Amino acid sequence: MPSSTPAAAADEGAPAQAPASLALERFLPYRLSYTAGIVSEAIAAQYRDSFGLSIPEWRVLAHIAERSGITQQEIGLRARMDKVAVSRATLALRARGLIARRQNPLDRRSRLLLLSKSGRGLYAAIAPRALELERAVFREFAPEELAALAQTLRRIDEAAARALGERP
Repeated sequence: MPSSTPAAAADEGAPAQAPASLALERFLPYRLSYTAGIVSEAIAAQYRDSFGLSIPEWRVLAHIAERSGITQQEIGLRARMDKVAVSRATLALRARGLIARRQNPLDRRSRLLLLSKSGRGLYAAIAPRALELERAVFREFAPEELAALAQTLRRIDEAAARALGERP
């Protein structure tokens, strides 16, 4: 269909203007994702090799350990995990006898997740290793740098939540 305005006619056949330069190595959202991914992979290798857990399974297990009686939906929100990933991890942990479910008295459609005796034992074995791995990754940083990083990450979380229309 022919253009009806002189400006549109002048743009026909003209090359598209190059978008602003986007270099991933300088794009902070990408850098945050990359850094989180590589740190997570380093830690996940230990969980997988030593305990047979995937990253989502570890995250679900840890959230249940911190907040016994939590729902899958709450874990998804707190961990920023897709509900399918939470569901698969929950099924795998239940199949291994690491977690149990009970009726949610506040919502009969959902179940509360709790660690089983085996799950508590596994978490007790993993938690010190997780802290040891954290120390290994961050040992080259001064305490002031780590405190500043933690504060910056909290501010990024809050700004991103606001951008999504959520309360930080």
